[in-house]
Amino acid sequence: MITLSVVVPIRDGERYIADALTSLGRNARPDFEFIVVDDGSVDATPDIIDDFRAELPGLAVVRNATAVGLADARNTGLAKASGRYVTFMDGDDWLAPGYLARLVEAAEGLGCDFVRADHVQVEGRKRVVHRAPLAAPRNAVLDPRRAILPADVRTMVDYPYAWAGIYRRSLGDLLHFPGSLHTAEDRPWIWRLHREAASFAVVSLAGVFYRRQVAGSLTQVGDERQLHFFDAFELILDGLEPEFLPKAVRNFCALLAHHLELGDRFTPPLRARFEERGARMVRSLPRELVGEAVARMSVEREARLRALVPDLPPSPHVRVRRDREET
Repeated sequence: MITLSVVVPIRDGERYIADALTSLGRNARPDFEFIVVDDGSVDATPDIIDDFRAELPGLAVVRNATAVGLADARNTGLAKASGRYVTFMDGDDWLAPGYLARLVEAAEGLGCDFVRADHVQVEGRKRVVHRAPLAAPRNAVLDPRRAILPADVRTMVDYPYAWAGIYRRSLGDLLHFPGSLHTAEDRPWIWRLHREAASFAVVSLAGVFYRRQVAGSLTQVGDERQLHFFDAFELILDGLEPEFLPKAVRNFCALLAHHLELGDRFTPPLRARFEERGARMVRSLPRELVGEAVARMSVEREARLRALVPDLPPSPHVRVRRDREET
């Protein structure tokens, strides 16, 4: 019987995959399986993975001849998973020794659908613990829907990282990622999980080391895949209950302003397409909710959105600047 399946998608990760697999070896148990999905790598990644076959118990490898993207690579791993629980790790990150056992212990002790955890953000030699933004008590079983609001503070849907937690595999389709997306796939995923799952908890474990500013990662690349940001929010907004709409609009506006700040990574034609689609989507949202979102932005971000959509509602004199918490 397999207790935990760990899904690890990787593409062209020869610089980091050995660190990732070594850390899995320090977490291995006979009832854990590690499903590495090599998503069409053309560097030495497949050879490095093969070097670990003899030393990493429970290692299974799936190879895609051509890349399908992070969402579908995770879905491929999910289809192969046999554990009662499942978690994720990106191939350029690593885990603290014994972290997975503690994560399973927390999930079994709480008995809920999914458990979210903290993580450590890594930039060069810098290490910073990022805590899951839960206002309610930790180590307690809660209703996931009640962790979406309030709209004007950072909540659990602003913490979309799939690898920061553990999930009952019996959640089935709720664990699948929208394969149409090649970026921002975690956003509609976490919203659907919180809207439709029955129970969850947050625990104070920070065993995932998340590398930031990795060259070639989708957060650093300015190609057409960044347009999937809009597709992701269309999925979030589709059929969304009115009570959650203010939160989704605030998320969208804050993240759109963030993308506009990084506009220099786009080619001029792609930037024009991004801005045109952004303006069109802003105008499609309830005007009063957009006005409330803009009122909580920094002056710089508000200026960027007003340059994009000059007919935005006027801002009140009193401002609350919190939007950077959501990015």
